[in-house]
Formats: sequence, C-alpha cells, structure tokens
Amino acid sequence: MNQLPLFVTIRGKPVILLGEGDAADAKRRLIERAGGLCVDAENANALLAFVAIEDRDIAAGIASQLKARGLLVNVVDQPDLCDFTTPAIVDRDPLLVAIGTGGASAGLAKIVRQAIERILPARLGELALRLQSARDAVRARWPDGADRRRQIDAALAPGGPLDPLYPDSADKVDKWLDKGGAIPASGVVAIDLLSSDPEDLTLGTARLLGQADHIYVDGPLGEDLVNRARADAVRHVGAPGRELPSGLVIHLRLRHE
Repeated sequence: MNQLPLFVTIRGKPVILLGEGDAADAKRRLIERAGGLCVDAENANALLAFVAIEDRDIAAGIASQLKARGLLVNVVDQPDLCDFTTPAIVDRDPLLVAIGTGGASAGLAKIVRQAIERILPARLGELALRLQSARDAVRARWPDGADRRRQIDAALAPGGPLDPLYPDSADKVDKWLDKGGAIPASGVVAIDLLSSDPEDLTLGTARLLGQADHIYVDGPLGEDLVNRARADAVRHVGAPGRELPSGLVIHLRLRHE
C-alpha cells in the first residue's frame, strides 16, 4: 500500500482551486458536494489545493509554490506531482466507499465503483444513521466493549438480522436491540493454511479474520495475508499459550505438505 486512505472534513473550509475547463469544473463539484469553499491561491487559510491546468510545466510550478506554503496539492492527471489523489466514490451518505488506484487508472476505479454501486442497497446510509442513533442503547445493552463488537459483527454478518445487503435492514435495528442474541463464541480457532497467498483464503477464513480480536501468526506468513485481519486485532508471533486473551483468537498456521 503506497497511500494512506483518509476522509478529510472540509465542510465550511476553504480549498484552493486553480484552472478552468471540464477538469476544474469536476473538482469544483466534488469540493462543493463535500461542503468545501472554492477559493483562489491568495487564500491564506486553505490546507488543500487542486490544480487543474493542462500545461504540465505551469501546473508543476504552481504546485511547487503551493507546497512551499505547506499545502497538500492535487494536480489533475499528473499523479507524480500529487500529494493526494481523489478516489472514485460510492455515496450512501454517511457511508462512503472510496476506490483509488494511486493515479494509475481512473478508468479501472470507475469500473470497480460501478460494480459496487450495483451491490450496495440505496438505503444503506439509513442503516448507518440508525446504528449511530442507537449507539447509547447498544452500549447499555452490551456494556462490555468486546461483547458489543461481536454482537454488532454477528448482526451485520451475511444472513444476520442487520445484513447490510438487505434493503430493509435499517428498519430492523430496534427489533435487533430488543431481541438481542447470545454473545458470539470466543475461544481459539486454528486455521491451517495451504499457502501464504492472501488470494487463497476461503470466504470463511476471511470472515473469521475480519472478526478476530487476537491473531497468532505461527510460521512464515506474509504481511499481505495477515493484513486481511481486522486492523485493530492484536497481533502475536507464535502459537497461543495456555492462558488466552479474551475474545476470538485466531491461530494461523502454514501447513507443510
């Protein structure tokens, strides 16, 4: 991964936009859609800048001046001059899916975005808002943080009561809270892998990695595979001992045939 994905709040804040034509108009729409205020290069309060100028030498010169002032700069269609790039977006506000290629291929990002658009229900954002409004009730229902996370994971899992791919899941949040459910199982799950290639993971293994609280990496497994686990799952080297941490523990082993 060569870029750090971030969502930046620009509502009510100035963003420098330089240039004219279709590319500049597209960036203006993007900035205004996120609530930003398009300003010229003289603005001293902006932290981001978009340069939509076709002439590369002129664009590079302007970008250099802006960077010298401490701004992060995007130069349209010149990824090597960019501090950041703008992704293709699937908007289910407040849920956003961003697809980026680091400037390698906007066309590829667009095709992937279109595929995701077909999958995600139009009301998915409503589910996010209902879960947000129910946050205090969820904490009261399951005071323990680990239990609470596992309950939410189980509810949102494929086939669960709040499966995000169901079009009416937003209407079921209150019923889920009232009914509750058993705390999803914890303990150790040992997974014998045939290779260290993350593309060889089964759907079941990928789902477990996404739910894990602790990951024990037992053998020469690459970072690409281990990074398929939850970002905040605790990593350990070697096999788990007799005293286990709480929550779901995944023991990854590389099988030697």
